[in-house]
Amino acid sequence: MDAEAAIRGITLEDSSHVLSDGRTIHYHVERQIGYGSFGAVFHVVVVETGEVVAIKKIFQDKRIKNRELQIMRQLHHANIVQLKHCFYSHVDNSDDLYLNLVLEFVPQTIYGVVCQMKERRARLPMIYVKLYVYQLCCALGYLHSLGICHRDIKPQNVLLHPSTHVIKLCDFGRSVIMLIYSGIFTEMTHSAKMLQPSEPNVSYICSRFYRAPELILGATDYTTAIGIPST
Repeated sequence: MDAEAAIRGITLEDSSHVLSDGRTIHYHVERQIGYGSFGAVFHVVVVETGEVVAIKKIFQDKRIKNRELQIMRQLHHANIVQLKHCFYSHVDNSDDLYLNLVLEFVPQTIYGVVCQMKERRARLPMIYVKLYVYQLCCALGYLHSLGICHRDIKPQNVLLHPSTHVIKLCDFGRSVIMLIYSGIFTEMTHSAKMLQPSEPNVSYICSRFYRAPELILGATDYTTAIGIPST
């Protein structure tokens, strides 16, 4: 099965997996809550505790390097979505491999909130704008201190707890859809990356409307500062 078909057909069934301490956790899948070029996200309940989590199911394309799990295992910050567990799975009658990231569940995104306000012809109070920007800057400061560049900051990737107004930056590995020119596949890249001074980077990264000027001009020797214009 090709990558696009494998991603388009992603589903998640009730499942379980064994933790490193020997405990078995069972998951009950309630509904799909997100979809993208990377795979799909599902609203899931942990049977043993009743805890609500999000499971992000990602197709493991052998032609690309998936950094998301590697990066998320390093991250521990109040404004970055928490990785709880992970496990791999196969689809019946297929050799396709999927990575399942078990993440804390956050019910809203900044994008969704802004759309709701727009429908009501209302504006987000400035105190909340300042609060959200401050928290996002805290998350970026933490990432940049580790040399990690998110490369796809946008309202859809900023989660929000509506009752506490705590935001969480998410999506550290949304893959860019593989482009085809004259039948030749170009390299598929992933957004989040630990930048290396001697290693060139792709400039075709980050969602168009939130792309830094240097990326628009085709720069490949950039720093974590490319995340600032998106904020």
